[in-house]
Amino acid sequence: QVQLVESGGGSVQTGGSLTLSCVASGAIDAYAAGWFRQFPGKEREFVASISRYSGGSTYYADSVKGRFTVSRFNAKNTMYLQINNLRPEATAVYYCNTDPNLHNIIEEFRSLPSWGLGTQVTVSS
Repeated sequence: QVQLVESGGGSVQTGGSLTLSCVASGAIDAYAAGWFRQFPGKEREFVASISRYSGGSTYYADSVKGRFTVSRFNAKNTMYLQINNLRPEATAVYYCNTDPNLHNIIEEFRSLPSWGLGTQVTVSS
């Protein structure tokens, strides 16, 4: 299991943009990957996924479609989440994770064994 470190969060105003990064300690080309977020007092939720390959197929939660873009660059063991037109309701801690099975990223992520510290995104109105 690779170790993952998220970064790129911060405080922005409504309408702003951020690019979150997730760097893995080892190769990730054998893994599907995803982004997740956790609102204060709530359970972690799925945000976006990408299949194993750089430029692989993507899938998004309905709440973020059109404003969030997930990508990956396997040669750098890194994936990204571009967030545009940020709204206050996007304020959360954002996490990344990987698994050999894309189904687990989308449907079974709550069972993934290891999580990083996440990166805080705060959007002010």
